[in-house]
Amino acid sequence: MDQKMYRLLKSLSLMLLILLCGCSAAPKIFTDSDKTFAGLDPEEQEKAYDYRLFFQPQPYGPMDAFVGDTMPYYEGGTCYIYYLKEGGDSFHHSVYLTTTKDFLTYTEFEEPVLEANYDGGQDGWIGTGSVVKIGDDYYFFYTAHASSGNFEFKEKIMAAKGNSLTAFEKIDGWELIPPESLGQKNDFRDPQAYYDADTDSIILTVTAAQDGIARILKFTLSPDLSDAVYDGIIFTDPTGDFWNLECSDTFCLNGHCYLTYSGQDDTLWYAVSDDRYGPYSEPVRIDGKIFYAAKHVEKDGKVYMAGWARRSESMLSAGPLTGWAGNLVVQQVGQNADGSLWLEVPDAIAGSFAEKRPLLTKKDICTVEAKETRSYKEAFTVYERFLISGEFTFTGSGCFGLAFDFGNGEDDYKLISLDPEGDKIELSFGNGATMITETAAKLEPGQSYPFTFLQEGSVGVFYINGEASLTVRLYGTSGKPVRLFAENNSVSFTNLKESTGK
Repeated sequence: MDQKMYRLLKSLSLMLLILLCGCSAAPKIFTDSDKTFAGLDPEEQEKAYDYRLFFQPQPYGPMDAFVGDTMPYYEGGTCYIYYLKEGGDSFHHSVYLTTTKDFLTYTEFEEPVLEANYDGGQDGWIGTGSVVKIGDDYYFFYTAHASSGNFEFKEKIMAAKGNSLTAFEKIDGWELIPPESLGQKNDFRDPQAYYDADTDSIILTVTAAQDGIARILKFTLSPDLSDAVYDGIIFTDPTGDFWNLECSDTFCLNGHCYLTYSGQDDTLWYAVSDDRYGPYSEPVRIDGKIFYAAKHVEKDGKVYMAGWARRSESMLSAGPLTGWAGNLVVQQVGQNADGSLWLEVPDAIAGSFAEKRPLLTKKDICTVEAKETRSYKEAFTVYERFLISGEFTFTGSGCFGLAFDFGNGEDDYKLISLDPEGDKIELSFGNGATMITETAAKLEPGQSYPFTFLQEGSVGVFYINGEASLTVRLYGTSGKPVRLFAENNSVSFTNLKESTGK
């Protein structure tokens, strides 16, 4: 079937569905900056959010849409963030586009930039890729995932070409297949393309497996794509735990070069090198499992990681977050002198929170002391989008942090816990009963640590400034207080502030 005809029929079917069910497209319950969420369940709250900082595609009538794997590209002051769209009007993870100049506001393009093949075939599904500019042309390399098991290769790399960043035509007949030395024809994906001006060539990195262990491969392509040379494996997962290193990327910053990737169903990792294509150091995790499939984009001399925040299939549940795709999350990359990295709030986002809000503590200092029984003190309010900051010091080894209301009492609290004994920050539900995600953070008693927490809708990121970050998903907390808590510890919180957007 012709793809335009398919989309027309799908639109007509959607209109009929809306008429039959009495639904209206993309309802927005509130319009002012101080929305009242009282009486709304988590699903109703989610529908009421106006996501700006953590972009989410508009729904397609009653069908929600989400951001999957991101493919950012920067040119002329604008970040073009391509993504695999989940749900909505997307067919088999077709590629859509949103753009931003400041990470504060986004322009969503309604039509797909690159569509999966409606007739099936080798590219019956679209997988992650990347854009590179050669002369006046743009090439979009992407993963072609076969629509059935009847094809020799489950995945190939294919390409599309365009003279702008908003429209691409697939190149008939061009493809890249797994080298025979891999010994498999199933796993060959996520091409990341770079132009090398010194050699006038395209460098392409691809993730694949050999002997069940995840690898990252390198190819050198001629600018007209007429020649492709396999240069070999540049990275092998040293843990042996992953069969796939998703959405790999490379960049250089202040004399250090980095390889980043998301271990399958795990977290974002990075490894360091003196050369962009290795050899690399032992990799380390950064952030937790909710921030996934991030790739870098450079803007005004700074580096950012653009990924997506994992969601739940059931917002009413306090169980694990397992849904694929979610909201776009962009974080700024910070760097230590030794080359190690952390993530922080982008400067433009931090500067956009200008309206100071009163604290529930009445003062900007709060001490929480507790032994075996956890102690809580109300401190902040959950607005639709807000930023809180302060500093903390502690004397003991027990956990402390932020507690968010979800249900009808302490047993339902959702916790962002700092665990000095475990050297980690952890998100847990059920007042600590269900661990959701964690990230490493080494904390020492007696030392002062500045922290920041940013939340919009149900998406948030907790930062120990200059140290660590943890992306979280907190359904059903809007309009309720945030409590400071401690257990087997004495914690002093100072310079506390809460602010919302203009």
